Amino acid sequence: MAHEVSYRPLISITNVIWSFDAVTKQLLVLLIQRDHAPFENTWGLPTTYLRTDESADEAALRLVREKLGVQLAQFHTEQLGTFTAVDRVPGERSLALTYMVYLPVKPELVPGYGARDVKWFAITPRVDRDDLVADGLAFAGVPDSQTEREFYQRIAKQLLTADHGLILRNALQRVCNRLDYAPTILLVLGEQFTLKQARQLYAILWRQPVATIDNSNFRKTHVHLFTEVGTARPGSSGRPAKVYRLK
Repeated sequence: MAHEVSYRPLISITNVIWSFDAVTKQLLVLLIQRDHAPFENTWGLPTTYLRTDESADEAALRLVREKLGVQLAQFHTEQLGTFTAVDRVPGERSLALTYMVYLPVKPELVPGYGARDVKWFAITPRVDRDDLVADGLAFAGVPDSQTEREFYQRIAKQLLTADHGLILRNALQRVCNRLDYAPTILLVLGEQFTLKQARQLYAILWRQPVATIDNSNFRKTHVHLFTEVGTARPGSSGRPAKVYRLK
């Protein structure tokens, strides 16, 4: 009787690193172009393998430190989920522990080990999906209606590395679903933000123009989630805006 070969699957840490461009008012996600097989030349989320002497939380922070040179506090990371599909990586058994990272700064990007290029991609809402756009590159997001089973059946045709398109869709759904009670995505705006900045971010995730989000209504429905901490620096005209932080 033949015996099955037993081996340990590889455990990777994959980060969805969010940031915000205050000039273009765009929500950003970091993608890396890989320079090695099996996903050479594909664009995907930053990934590292879990070391024997660290926890998954520590590995997620290390990945940010090594790829971006940024030291982050623990509260800037959040567990997203575990992706364990058998065929998510061809030729090897690999499990992905995924994290969301809220980056309140946008450091200069330099491709590191294993990367051919690295860019910030803007989350670009469509009717039924969220596309990624950067410097002439564009990747269609995974449609809302596509099931995980359908995704993995078509994984060979996916544009992003492995199942990173699915990971990113899950991340966007997570932050969107929590906007009304735990909007941690606002950490990308820094320690303080105005309600206008918050509405700009909500508009992207709600896939609607910011002009359709009434400021008075938004204040009534969401200001209880924030703590007022002062006013912004006065501009050339008008009354200084109040600034807030997350409770």
